[in-house]
Amino acid sequence: MTAHILTLTCADRPGIVHTVCGALLDVGGNITENAQFSEPESGTFCMRTEFTSTEADAEFVRRLVMERLGETRAILTVRSTSYRPRILMLVSKQDHCLFDLLYRWRTGELAIDIPLIVSNHPDCGAIAAMYGIPFLCVPVTQNTRSEQESRLQELITKHTIDLVVLARYMQILSDDLCRFLAGRAINIHHSFLPGFEGAKPYHQAWRRGVKVVGATAHFVTAELDEGPIIEQAVERVNHAHSPAELIALGRDIERMVLFRAVKYWSEGRILLLGERTVVFAN
Repeated sequence: MTAHILTLTCADRPGIVHTVCGALLDVGGNITENAQFSEPESGTFCMRTEFTSTEADAEFVRRLVMERLGETRAILTVRSTSYRPRILMLVSKQDHCLFDLLYRWRTGELAIDIPLIVSNHPDCGAIAAMYGIPFLCVPVTQNTRSEQESRLQELITKHTIDLVVLARYMQILSDDLCRFLAGRAINIHHSFLPGFEGAKPYHQAWRRGVKVVGATAHFVTAELDEGPIIEQAVERVNHAHSPAELIALGRDIERMVLFRAVKYWSEGRILLLGERTVVFAN
């Protein structure tokens, strides 16, 4: 038996679950986990199903389900649960998110492969070496930005990257690169969006006397920090917290939120619904 993950987004109508389950039954399928959501506003149906099957060929199962659905505009994926998505990490100087993801990868909390870490600074090279992952430093200036992004696209293609994670990568991606990575890049942002743009955001928050600090993980789009939100978390603070304490607490939240977003994505639990996401968190 082979374990698979099926995800489906399509126009809502009666009988979708019946049709999918019938197709899975024909390949000896046994459903082990299922979640679904219907959005009346857009008339969209979303579904995520884990199942075991006597059929090992995920593409064969996908074609069979698509044929039964008879819906050419449906977005349907089927993959073996043993498949490990290939993720490229982008990082600048701050290393807390990178450290956390690499630790969780090594301990098996993240079932992913990390073929490459790319940075615009050399600072995190020692961390990559510690975990035995190739590290490439590609500096960025106003004059070299276009060449650097072309190099990134080449690396993404060469290493058959499924997802790019901006683990505190402090560079704004061009509209062209955002379009190239549409639905395939996740960023972490301090605070709920939008808020405290520019330098020293936690110092800005302290000066404004904030009562909560948080973080948001979202898909990258050409609209800076406005992409579909995947995961958020917040912690209460008060007047007694210093800027340094806010920064430390913020780092903790950023680590956890980004980890959850990457884990959900790697397990096929995130479906895009226009500018929103449906997240079937377990």
